[in-house]
Amino acid sequence: MKALSIVRPAGTQIANGLKTLEIRRWLPEVQAGEEILLVEHEPFLTSDRQEELGTAVAVITFGEIREFRREDIPQACASYYEDGWLAWAFKTIKKIDNPFLIRAARKLYEIDDTVIHSVSLTKIR
Repeated sequence: MKALSIVRPAGTQIANGLKTLEIRRWLPEVQAGEEILLVEHEPFLTSDRQEELGTAVAVITFGEIREFRREDIPQACASYYEDGWLAWAFKTIKKIDNPFLIRAARKLYEIDDTVIHSVSLTKIR
């Protein structure tokens, strides 16, 4: 299973359905309908080899991935607009009712999917 790390408090905002777009500069390599574990952490990871301990907060799938637009700012819980970024829409969001600690790394990374077999999920979107 793939995981995506995201800086606190954005992971919690996504898990609660408040943030419905993630803004990044790169395209995610995921299949349609592929479930991704969302891992919230701090501080911001600045190098590809950097890892921190994070908290698994949700299981998501992506919908549309398109150019970021100025009107996306509220849905992205963003504070400003900048050209050249992409907006990743969340198609489904399942909040983890019993968040747990797990490794956080940059971009998309592989984890053992057995970690979510015993978690309770609440469908948010």
